Amino acid sequence: MLKIALIAHDRKKDEMVNFVTAYEHVFDGHKLYATGTTGQRIMDNTNLNVHRFMSGPLGGDQQIGALVAENEMDFIIFLRDPLMAQPHEPDIIALLRLCDVQGIPCATNIATAELLVRALDRGDFAWRELVHKYKPGIDANE
Repeated sequence: MLKIALIAHDRKKDEMVNFVTAYEHVFDGHKLYATGTTGQRIMDNTNLNVHRFMSGPLGGDQQIGALVAENEMDFIIFLRDPLMAQPHEPDIIALLRLCDVQGIPCATNIATAELLVRALDRGDFAWRELVHKYKPGIDANE
């Protein structure tokens, strides 16, 4: 079971809902996370359960970023609106930077999202299971 975050800016929410609906069979069985409204809309339109964080501008991006920083997220689909300024742009950039630091695949448009989900469907994310299997534990003596 992989941990997948789903984030969509306002003008991309319909696109995210349609995408997740089309691939509901692939997402089923994985742990899904989303920012507030995006997660609610996905749950309203599918049979998927989504752990919802705050909305992005209120800290949801940072909550997901905290999981990325701990290497506890396996991939992210973040449908960004490149034509609209976002008041929380620094949070967005920080999240994308953390994905790069931790090597977490992050799709920022529907084309890359399609590639990631098709790879998930083929089983190409087995390497993430190894990351979790061999993740060092916290040693109280350190």
